[in-house]
Amino acid sequence: MTETYYRYHVFFCTNQRAEGERCCQNHNAQAMRDYLKKRTKELGIVSAVRANSAGCMNRCQQGPVIVVYPEGIWYTYQNQADIDEILSEHFQNAAFVERLRITG
Repeated sequence: MTETYYRYHVFFCTNQRAEGERCCQNHNAQAMRDYLKKRTKELGIVSAVRANSAGCMNRCQQGPVIVVYPEGIWYTYQNQADIDEILSEHFQNAAFVERLRITG
């Protein structure tokens, strides 16, 4: 059995659609990804969490969205406090953040 390089792999939808259309980038998705990356360094968990940008993940109505692997858990977020909660609960305490979780 091989060990994975990162414990968590996070994909942020950073898609930008034509003006007026719903998309994650309208919610500062790239800035939130950058914030998560900065915080993983500050928290000393950068070697466990890999954050990447992704194109459209077809959940625009529920956005902005991220998906966390290996669990395949989808989250929405509104601000840095939500990102901090995901960092603390999911990545540090191995507990899902139910209030931000997208199902279905």
